[in-house]
Amino acid sequence: MSVQDRLLHASRSRLLGRVAYLMLKSLGVEFPRSVEWSVPLELAHGAVGLVVHSRTRIGSGVTLMPGVVIGRSDSYIPEQAGTATGRVVIGDNVTVGAGAKVLFKPGQELVIAPGTIVGANAVLLESTGADEVWAGNPARRVGTRAVGE
Repeated sequence: MSVQDRLLHASRSRLLGRVAYLMLKSLGVEFPRSVEWSVPLELAHGAVGLVVHSRTRIGSGVTLMPGVVIGRSDSYIPEQAGTATGRVVIGDNVTVGAGAKVLFKPGQELVIAPGTIVGANAVLLESTGADEVWAGNPARRVGTRAVGE
């Protein structure tokens, strides 16, 4: 278990949560404490450069690689308090490849279905089906994952 993985778990603590969050941030991982996530969650290779939107929900068995961004497609527009809508929901046993961007539109719930693989440097702008493989910019379905992989 990497230092980042340990800090991520510690960020759930009432006592050490804020300190762990700030330490994660200093290591190049932006993972707000408001993110809902299940164990196990792997921040592969320390996931340096990882940025996760605060309203994201992550299932169990998920692997996030370095450089992944999960957020709004309109981040150039400031969010107004109380008007923020949309989020990303990541199902169980999903792998998001290095440098991939998963971007939702205002009001959209973008769902990465269980078993999906998002390829390295892909730009995912739409929801996926279960056990699919997505790649490219913009990402498109390029195949399916054999059950049990």
